[in-house]
Amino acid sequence: MGRSRRSYARLLLLGFLLLRFSWCLAVVDDGGGAEEGGGIFPVVVSTWPFREAVRAAWEVVSASGGAGCSAVDAVVAGCSACEVLRCDGTVGPGGSPDENGETTLDALIMDGTTMEIGAIAAMRYVKDGIRAAKLVMDHTEHTLLVGEKATSFAISMGLAGPADLSSPESIRKWTIWRQNHCQPNFWKNVVPAGSCGPYNPIDVPSGESKASAKRVLERTQGDICQGLFEPNNLLEPMNSRLKIVNRHNHDTISMAVIDKMGRIAAGTSTNGATFKIPGRVGDGPIPGSSAYADDEVVESMRRGMEPRDSAMDAILRIARKYPDFVGAVFAINKKGVHAGACHGWTFQYSVRNSSMQDVEVITVSP
Repeated sequence: MGRSRRSYARLLLLGFLLLRFSWCLAVVDDGGGAEEGGGIFPVVVSTWPFREAVRAAWEVVSASGGAGCSAVDAVVAGCSACEVLRCDGTVGPGGSPDENGETTLDALIMDGTTMEIGAIAAMRYVKDGIRAAKLVMDHTEHTLLVGEKATSFAISMGLAGPADLSSPESIRKWTIWRQNHCQPNFWKNVVPAGSCGPYNPIDVPSGESKASAKRVLERTQGDICQGLFEPNNLLEPMNSRLKIVNRHNHDTISMAVIDKMGRIAAGTSTNGATFKIPGRVGDGPIPGSSAYADDEVVESMRRGMEPRDSAMDAILRIARKYPDFVGAVFAINKKGVHAGACHGWTFQYSVRNSSMQDVEVITVSP
């Protein structure tokens, strides 16, 4: 690959995955403009209409004097703003309680120039998820720290804690869920299915039918299982997963920044899925799953694809194996051209570059 081709092929790709179906393309949400947008560096792109997060990142990356601040610093500032604001209740402390009523944090930062990565997962008692991830990147040879040891590391490196990551809203949400017998939840093939546990696995041989599982449930749980396998019941395996998952209880901020020097960084921050099983780690802190940054190439762009085609290609690959998934991807190349694709819902992402007066929101719709 020639030098010009390599330069053109720089791409940062972010995505986040949930579950459902239907194709979508990107359009500007005010009705004017093309399916793809471009501009002059610097540029900030973020999932969802998280305008304040993009503004915070923009303030850092567009700072006057010299080359401005780095893409990494801007991603940290943007994701931190969302943590403080508790964007959609799915970012930062005070949201998404797990089964025990506790909020824990996942976050990731990646430098597309050095390819360094820092991440934390299931971190307790420290509010600054993205800053903890950056400390992992800056001060360790590791990529990911988890759980209470991530907490100890973050506090030892100067972050405030221990702190209660719950809020009145998260406790109220958890209390109502408990009063509803902990339904819906993320368990499957367990008994007792209609209560808060503790759970035990159903002794059904692999490959048995739903009818066989139903007989086991009825034998072990009696009347409590009546109606559990109705198509519209929240405990029916597929329906329960679809109804528990949506943007406001199972999401993240993913952010990409290209600074004035053309350096790329990406990051994510999330408090995970609401009522998740404690210890669960989603795609948020996993490089290449929630976010990835490379100043040189990412696969589809290396083959010469434009951002729109690259995003669609990524979605198609997932849909081939998981046709019922809900998810979205946005992509941006080194020219600042950006585009999105989605599967199963209407998705939005936010953009700011030097040609814009303020943040613009792009809608990716069916």
